[in-house]
Amino acid sequence: MTTVTEENMVTEAVNYILGQNPLGVFYKVSSSYDEINWNGNLLPICPNMIGGILLFSNALEERTDNIYSLSGNLPVAYASNDVNATANLARGSMNLNESKALENGYKFVWEFTAAQGNGTIAAVALTSAQGGKNAYGSTVGDSSTFLQLKSINIGNLANSAQLILFMAVEVDFEHDLFYSLTYQDTGVRIRKVHLPIFKLGLNENIDDSTFSVMEDTVLQPTTFRFLGSYTLYGEFMDGGDGYWYGFSNEGNSSGSATMLWIKISKEDYSFTEGSWSLSNAKLMDVGNRDEAGTFPERIVKCCLRNGYLYVMAYNKQGVYKINTANSSDVTLLSLGFTSKWKPLCDSGSCEVYMILIGDLIIGYDFQITIDDMVIKTVGSVRLNDAATPLFQYKNFLLGWGGSYGNEYRTMYLLTPYLATINNLSSAVVKTTDKTMKITYTLTEEA
Repeated sequence: MTTVTEENMVTEAVNYILGQNPLGVFYKVSSSYDEINWNGNLLPICPNMIGGILLFSNALEERTDNIYSLSGNLPVAYASNDVNATANLARGSMNLNESKALENGYKFVWEFTAAQGNGTIAAVALTSAQGGKNAYGSTVGDSSTFLQLKSINIGNLANSAQLILFMAVEVDFEHDLFYSLTYQDTGVRIRKVHLPIFKLGLNENIDDSTFSVMEDTVLQPTTFRFLGSYTLYGEFMDGGDGYWYGFSNEGNSSGSATMLWIKISKEDYSFTEGSWSLSNAKLMDVGNRDEAGTFPERIVKCCLRNGYLYVMAYNKQGVYKINTANSSDVTLLSLGFTSKWKPLCDSGSCEVYMILIGDLIIGYDFQITIDDMVIKTVGSVRLNDAATPLFQYKNFLLGWGGSYGNEYRTMYLLTPYLATINNLSSAVVKTTDKTMKITYTLTEEA
């Protein structure tokens, strides 16, 4: 038997949850649904808000504000505050007899059978009970990554107001702003919008009814437009590099793909534009919109990460990675299977097929890490009606969406956070000839 004893550091993850209240997520308002079940889901802190464990093959950066691992170092194993009754071999079980509340803290005990949790373990982190079920997703479950905290009914807003929300491409939480981009007539319309995220004015509500458009600008490109006639194909995305990007294609099952693009500076709204002919690339469309229908419609089918556009192959067996700075740099990433290619929410008038969380691309039944490694997951509906990407602020994820007259603003908790960080002085290799027991004691200090 080998015993390893280490000390840990506590991050700000729990403090961020208890100390932040973006868009009044922890307030009860008359138009909200799915009110937070504090007792059981989040409290007591142990074994709920802190009730799981994540095991990593590489060390974690020891900073108190480091509350999520990047996709190059996803957990190799994990466990929750219960017994693993699934076929997921990455997941262990809590020893319910030995785990218990202490006078000044909590003692966690997790066990992994010979078949469970195998791999190199260089770091350990406590996480939420829900985050320890499947981390960012597995072949038995991938919805536990997101805990829906609250949805706000915004069906009372006029369609024109819902459209501004549904076409959001970026949220600036620190400055109570978001940016909404649409293609209308022959122009790209950019609206800079004030939304009471942390600062509430004297005449403002927290149900999205009092957002205000601060700037409304229309750009007139000569090449870029949304292709299509009855259905307009196109999507705008935040590049995370000081620019917004727009793309439009109609999807093609043969030949080469044609893609129109525009790159817009956030600083002064100057832009460049053009057209790509992507040789032998067979793409799904990047998404489509309808701003004139009975209900606002936005379908998001692409992702933008580090200057590369990711678009599903037409046969659903791979994802194309396109360099936005060099269109001759196109790579087809094989999934190794045929994706079900369903939205992350229920099908409806608004749908989102791929999202970027940190630097991890998440699709219905796959993930793509920063190293372009594909991870297959079971595939499940995990979001409320969605029209926008999910916008992250610390532990919180914000999105808007709707379907055929049911419109919401929804806030989620991203559950596999790092509540503590414990880098082992020497990595441990767990193999099939070994079982593993982890005892983790967390105590309060005066």
